[in-house]
Amino acid sequence: MLDIGLIRKDPEAVREALLKRMDKVDLEPVLEADRHRRRLVADAADARAERKRQSKEIGSLRARGQETAALERAASELGDRIAAIETELTETESRLHDLMAELPNLPAEQTPAGGKEANQVVRTWGEQPDLGPGALDHVELSTRLGLVDYARGAKLGGSGHWLYTGLGAALEWALIDFFCREHFAAGYEFMLPPHLLTEEAGYAAGQFPKFYDDVFHLRTEDGERGSFLLPTSETAIVNVYRDEIIPNDRLPIKAFAYTPCYRRESGSHGTQERGTIRGHQFNKVEMFQFVTPEGGPAALDELVQRTEDLVRKLGLHHQTSLLAARDASASMKMTYDVEVWIPSIGTYKEVSSASWAGDYQARRANIRYRPEGGKNTEFVHTLNASGLATSRLLPAILEQNQQPDGSVVVPEPLRPWVGTDIIRPRADA
Repeated sequence: MLDIGLIRKDPEAVREALLKRMDKVDLEPVLEADRHRRRLVADAADARAERKRQSKEIGSLRARGQETAALERAASELGDRIAAIETELTETESRLHDLMAELPNLPAEQTPAGGKEANQVVRTWGEQPDLGPGALDHVELSTRLGLVDYARGAKLGGSGHWLYTGLGAALEWALIDFFCREHFAAGYEFMLPPHLLTEEAGYAAGQFPKFYDDVFHLRTEDGERGSFLLPTSETAIVNVYRDEIIPNDRLPIKAFAYTPCYRRESGSHGTQERGTIRGHQFNKVEMFQFVTPEGGPAALDELVQRTEDLVRKLGLHHQTSLLAARDASASMKMTYDVEVWIPSIGTYKEVSSASWAGDYQARRANIRYRPEGGKNTEFVHTLNASGLATSRLLPAILEQNQQPDGSVVVPEPLRPWVGTDIIRPRADA
């Protein structure tokens, strides 16, 4: 959520910033609701002051034994007026809140305007492997090696689901274990949050109302609290400190979580979305930071570096891109994607988005801190990064590490868990 004071002070600057990611920006409904709210607040304050004055006068007249009926009728009428103002104020504040909740975050100055076509590659690591004409894609490799059972996964969960089996399940778990060990050793606090979240969590994270239909909601009975399956553990972690004031000496807070992620949209069934590239359920380790405003840029750099380091330790060719405003999440002011090379489709696929939300999520979640020596509280800044999502790493590992005989070399950090350096085709494949 944006700062209404900033919109009030310089609406044109806010409009120009939002045009980086929106075709049309009309802030007048927001400004009018804000003006009306402030008028009602002033009217209510004046009316309460007058009622207080009348109460004192009635008390004084009674003490002297004088008639107060007319003044009491006026006070009663004023009470009705105050109640009407308060009702209208509640409705206006609700309308203003809804209008503000629909506005995306202001992109950072460095964030390019436009969509995917404006994304900027800022770094590459490694070289595209020369696999030769007989190279297989990840679906063929994972099937021949007995790593993923797509047919039985669809039988169990329907389209957009798969079943890791044998060394495929071991590879998947080895990735999760590797990432968790790396973050834990770096001093990040390990969290295992609930997979079911209340709808307040979705609004606080900035995913609702715009992406309300992209998640799996639980059917509820009348009067029950709405809940949904988390689409990413970012949604959970940002809400850990919702409606709290974090002591200044606790910042920065660095945390990570492992969860499956559940999403309704699983993409197309074209070549680029085959196998485990995109589905309704996938595993992800997520990093998150709560920092002071001045700590935001350095925290973003740290998250990007940690993400890149993980992919490099796996030996995978990848690139890092600064996303344009329309390609980044609406809640984020600045985002870098780390993308691995998938040879069979000749493109890079994102395995991590490292993003800086500024105070956008903190305003929605009401997460504050009190600066050292300060009397007033301020909103923290929040940042997150996948560290990492696994469903696209497996295709990259299989394709980039495949050998002419159909085997696949296991990345060094995963070998202790998997128990082998090379995964070879099964005899019955």
